[in-house]
Amino acid sequence: MADKSKILIIGGTGYIGKFIVEASAKAGNPTFILVRESATKHPEKSKLINNFKSLGVTILIGDINDHESLLKAIKHVDVVISTVGGELIADQVKIIEAIKEAGNVKRFLPSEFGTDVDHTNAVEPAKSVFAGKASIRRAIEAAKIPHTFVSCNGFAGYFLPTVGQMDTYTAPREKISILGDGNPKVVMVKEEDIALATIKAVDDPRTLNKTLIFRPPGNTLSFNEIVSIWESKIGKTLERTYVSEEQLLKNIQEAPFGLSIVWSIMHSVLINGDGTNFEIEPSFGVEASELYPEIKFTSIDEYLAKIA
Repeated sequence: MADKSKILIIGGTGYIGKFIVEASAKAGNPTFILVRESATKHPEKSKLINNFKSLGVTILIGDINDHESLLKAIKHVDVVISTVGGELIADQVKIIEAIKEAGNVKRFLPSEFGTDVDHTNAVEPAKSVFAGKASIRRAIEAAKIPHTFVSCNGFAGYFLPTVGQMDTYTAPREKISILGDGNPKVVMVKEEDIALATIKAVDDPRTLNKTLIFRPPGNTLSFNEIVSIWESKIGKTLERTYVSEEQLLKNIQEAPFGLSIVWSIMHSVLINGDGTNFEIEPSFGVEASELYPEIKFTSIDEYLAKIA
């Protein structure tokens, strides 16, 4: 283990965080997670924490709002990965301050795990959410902290089980709604694959001070193509309804705040094509499947075959 970086994950009991903790431990990295005292008493999170312990993960009690516990945790490791949720994105300035004070961190990966926020044309409220993440990027760069930004695009586990339908918990078998014309290419990657590539990136000189962008060919398809694959799996042609951009913008305006964020992100990705409408230039980015050909990314076709 001498050549494996020691990794601290902040937000490790969250949605993408738990996959990254597991991938880190299984890759043989000495793995630490910072958790609040309250999480150890939470029924679901305590189960998760016990599972982490069984993988050899070290649990550190603390909070990003408690500078001393944060600083102490950071001093244990070489790499810090933040997977904190949306409401804590701005608070990552406290992680930046603690990393600067500790002086021992060789790589910081802030909480990104979505669209590349430096290449979006989102409407509100997603516009402000993305701007918040971009401001954390700028603060990291200004502090001269070695970093990798991870833009995995879409989580397969969010989108594919319902084939992109927002009003159901099951995949459609009669009718389907498609946002816009369904033609922009979108990227949907299985969470375990995102975690695997993220952990490979922490010690990779090719990802230093770059954005790791995910566009595996089998995971980069249009909404129409995804629907066609689903139809082939269930042996049925679905009745397709196309939701106009005007209607979607109206939905965003009228929806409660949480739902309006989801709708506006979908507008950015599914109508603007913000995940794929720019070239990945070597000056700022590297593509995950090109960098790590040894990872067998679960394609959208393979994913849908399992739930058909």
